[in-house]
Amino acid sequence: MRFSTYFLAALLCAPIAVHAQAGPPFLTNDPGTPGNANWEINIAGAQTISRSVASYQVPQIDLNYGLGDRVQLTYEVPYVVQTADGQSRQSGWSNAFPGVKWRFFDQGEGGWQLSVFPQMEANAPSSSQEKGIAVPGSRFLLPFEVTKRVGPVDVDFEAGYFFPKHGVNERILGLVVGRSMTERLDLGVELYNDHAFGAPPDQTTLGLGGRYKLAPAFIALFMAGRSVSGTANGQPEFIGYFGIQVLLSNYGRSLGSEP
Repeated sequence: MRFSTYFLAALLCAPIAVHAQAGPPFLTNDPGTPGNANWEINIAGAQTISRSVASYQVPQIDLNYGLGDRVQLTYEVPYVVQTADGQSRQSGWSNAFPGVKWRFFDQGEGGWQLSVFPQMEANAPSSSQEKGIAVPGSRFLLPFEVTKRVGPVDVDFEAGYFFPKHGVNERILGLVVGRSMTERLDLGVELYNDHAFGAPPDQTTLGLGGRYKLAPAFIALFMAGRSVSGTANGQPEFIGYFGIQVLLSNYGRSLGSEP
């Protein structure tokens, strides 16, 4: 926790302009969209490691397309490799997440921005469900996102709820505080809670990460973290996200900027 305190202090003190910081590599989403007819493609490896189970998404594919200036079409799907003590390794495609994000309120750079991002967690192949690397059945996720500049930093918050056809309900909360340290480097700190009612998961994680612009259309994504409530009862000892963001524009402009 001491390192995370120093990290946050560095974000507060650096005299650089800020913009929205959530979204990949973080679990929390923000109201940003790619812009009309633009693509944002995130390809990464994501890891969740606990004392008894290790799960790797290799790759995690996240496709986003801008439909107008405030709407984003999304399709996300991971290929999961999972190992557990005393069991053979399991692998396969897990649940996909098609969805539509709509930024319905926008005061411009530095002002309030709000969005809704309904997604359907689609039914996965039966073989993946039998292996325990996919959730059985489909679920509807309804999250809301808000972004606002607060002093020298940008604050992004997301709250969402899963509505399953079968099984327990689940709630997610995410908070990211970040800023641009240089023209190429963005850094942020994330606190994220995933709570299912009456069943796992119930975990809160702290993650530190950011983005580094390799070229106008290529951005390196990185994040590492762990549970803030110990590592017992299946709490993650490590979570990570390491990948590349590819930005494709019909008009030759960067997708990373807000319209």
